Amino acid sequence: MALRFIKRTYNRMFLAKDPMPPYASHVVQIGDPVLRNKASPVPLEKIGTKEVQNLIFIMKSLMKKSNLIGLAAPQVGIPFQIFVIHFPRPSHYFSKEEIILKGMEHVENQVWINPELKVLDHEKLTFNESCASFKGYSADVPRYKRVLLTGIDENGEKKTLDAKEWTARIVQHEMDHLNGVMYSDRMVLNTLCCTGWHTINQYQGFVELRYEN
Repeated sequence: MALRFIKRTYNRMFLAKDPMPPYASHVVQIGDPVLRNKASPVPLEKIGTKEVQNLIFIMKSLMKKSNLIGLAAPQVGIPFQIFVIHFPRPSHYFSKEEIILKGMEHVENQVWINPELKVLDHEKLTFNESCASFKGYSADVPRYKRVLLTGIDENGEKKTLDAKEWTARIVQHEMDHLNGVMYSDRMVLNTLCCTGWHTINQYQGFVELRYEN
């Protein structure tokens, strides 16, 4: 571990370069101003350009590499109204009881450009959320039960999604990123916790919590 620490420190001090967005290997963290500004719509004539298509490719790749279920353009440093989502088949990762409780379903890879959201069911469901831009923490967050999403795909085609329960939660989380909102703005305040608290106690603080993308 000591050798790894020395190598990492050396790389950061002497080899690190100042990268330019879109970031292909990391997700920006809370505190970066790009996460707090409202993203700009993508002009329709720009959707097919190399710039936008490369951004979408980077977002899809980083979402897959980091095992995320959603990623918005501001999270890779670009203030555009674009997000990507994907939810694996829940039966591979969750119990039947949890799937039913949270209304989980499989969501194929989707790209949303200039999305707009309309609430269809104002009942709110509260479940735990985390975020790649707020690493190491999670909290309970109330979200609307059902929403209608309209927008454009990566080919410039209009589309809609009637999202319910867990899928609606994912969509609302990503829409928040496009509006400069973090889940910490909506969370139940006393539920915020460090996801590694048990490990820290177990090893009496002698632990390095690493969060890889």
